[in-house]
Amino acid sequence: GQRGEEEEHHSLETFTFYLSEPLSKERVEAFSDGVYAIVATLLILDICEDNVPDPREVEEKFHGSLLEALSEYGPNYLAYFGSFVTIGLLWFVHHSLFLHVTKATRLMGLLNILSLAFIGGLPLAYQLTSEFAEKSHNEIEAIQVSCVITFFASIFQFAIWTTALLNEEETLHAFARYGGKEHAFMFAKLALYPCVSLGAFFLTCLLSEFSTAIFHLMQIVIPFAFLALRIFVRISLTAIQSVMSLSRRKVVLLEEEEACLSPNETLS
Repeated sequence: GQRGEEEEHHSLETFTFYLSEPLSKERVEAFSDGVYAIVATLLILDICEDNVPDPREVEEKFHGSLLEALSEYGPNYLAYFGSFVTIGLLWFVHHSLFLHVTKATRLMGLLNILSLAFIGGLPLAYQLTSEFAEKSHNEIEAIQVSCVITFFASIFQFAIWTTALLNEEETLHAFARYGGKEHAFMFAKLALYPCVSLGAFFLTCLLSEFSTAIFHLMQIVIPFAFLALRIFVRISLTAIQSVMSLSRRKVVLLEEEEACLSPNETLS
């Protein structure tokens, strides 16, 4: 019985050590960049294969006007650009995350693979959102599936950063740790996509008639939200620092006044 307990305890230690064992950060980044590049390429191949008008159709149906023919595929092009921007911004967040990481662990690598698995589903999300008729039940469900894919792709990125914070002295640069100058912005940046995609999912459930507009608005607004986040975080941190400096000045002035007073005046 004692030997069995020792073996079980040893196996738990080995499992814990295995998850915290170092992993090559460069190989994680190289593998991730390859997946992002392939996913972006698949999007381009999809839009070129299925959304190019036939020359005969342009001549007969649109009287030789290519622009009118392309306007028929407008929703598909909008879905393509929205999906491509989503991939690009998720890559940007991933790049910023590993720019602040000094050492990757196997648990972080596992979470990264789970994130990349859902990143690979973004071409599927594009196909779903551009395949079905407008305002149909299938289109609404396709948009909700796309929101779920985006949510899990981004929430696992947030989990990587949370895991790095558990042992921040070894895994993160000083400016990304608690109290660092980039800590608040990294938190806001990594939490943006999970919050927005989850909010868009519930909005499409409540306002099903506007689900397509809500989804495309989410894809268009988020790039500007990244810039707004940087400005908002900077202003908030400046305001907090100014308030803290004012309170410190008041404390220093009170201490100086008390030091200038005589002992009798202080007692009175």
